[in-house]
Amino acid sequence: MLPSPVAVVKAFVSDFPTLMYHSGVSLAEAILGLLIGIVLAFLIAVLMDRFITCRRALYPVMVVTQTIPTVAIAPILVLWMGFGMAPKITLVVITTFFPIAVGLLDGFSGVDQDAVDLMRSMGAGRRQIFLQIKLPSALGQFFSGLKISASYSVVGAVVAEWLGGFRGLGVYMTRVRKAYSFDKMFAVIILIVIISLLLIAVVNLLRRAVMPWERVQEERS
Repeated sequence: MLPSPVAVVKAFVSDFPTLMYHSGVSLAEAILGLLIGIVLAFLIAVLMDRFITCRRALYPVMVVTQTIPTVAIAPILVLWMGFGMAPKITLVVITTFFPIAVGLLDGFSGVDQDAVDLMRSMGAGRRQIFLQIKLPSALGQFFSGLKISASYSVVGAVVAEWLGGFRGLGVYMTRVRKAYSFDKMFAVIILIVIISLLLIAVVNLLRRAVMPWERVQEERS
């Protein structure tokens, strides 16, 4: 039942062009969904931080969206939006925005209140306090949530492709599973792991570029 590592490597090499084609589709869906999820999470986090009413109204809805299994909501999205990229991207957005929004909200809430009071005493407005105090202090939590969402994005795209589509790693996995090609199944699994690790590595590079003070602190320590 289980293929040998040699058989998996051979399947990976023999189907490499096909795997690259389908992985390009899945990666495009994952990245687009992740970008939309980042924008949505940022807007929601800012609204919940600014207005306590929005926080009380939106936070329970956010939690509910994460309790719904993706395999349950994916068929509904396919029925509503068809077999194109739209339902896949939507599922990725639903899967990825929550960790980012929660991370940003915790970062905004955990800001140094003394620094905020100092800015206010110097005549700073809400916008200046947000850009110079709250946003920089929330970047650490933002990138922590982004790493989680980056790994979820590929999984979300693949799960949506399982249930309806013409291209992508999920469609490829469905086809090889029906053919009992377990060596190709494991090859796809390894490829998904590699893509997820690469996305996490990209997030780490972005964090080091956006937060240079962390690198300075590491060098001093």
